Amino acid sequence: MPATGAVRQVALSAGRDLDATLVFWRDVLGMSIHARYDPPGIAFIMAGNVRLLFTDGIPAGTLYLDMSGLEAFYAEAKAAGIPFTAPPALVHRDTEGQFGPAGESEWMAFIKDPAGNTIGLVERRPPQEQ
Repeated sequence: MPATGAVRQVALSAGRDLDATLVFWRDVLGMSIHARYDPPGIAFIMAGNVRLLFTDGIPAGTLYLDMSGLEAFYAEAKAAGIPFTAPPALVHRDTEGQFGPAGESEWMAFIKDPAGNTIGLVERRPPQEQ
């Protein structure tokens, strides 16, 4: 049986307004549009080596993005009126190094884009920054 590799693509809802969803990902999250095709009304954003496909007609999803400076991003985005469904909070102390370097902590905050997709913003912090 062949082995599977890394994640290639994740499909996310574009909702009824592809433009509004793409503007959110560009202006709030700083991600650029990689390709867009009209028709049929789909677009791609690259998140590292993973393609994010935005299209209508699929349910909203949840995607987790690594970021640094989570607290500063939260303060700036909140001041700009971006609604968060959850502020930055400690979710895991990785004492054993199961998900990264041992001793780091994982912090997350959550927002939604105009299509209803949930975006988990994840920051790994070394012990001295916890």
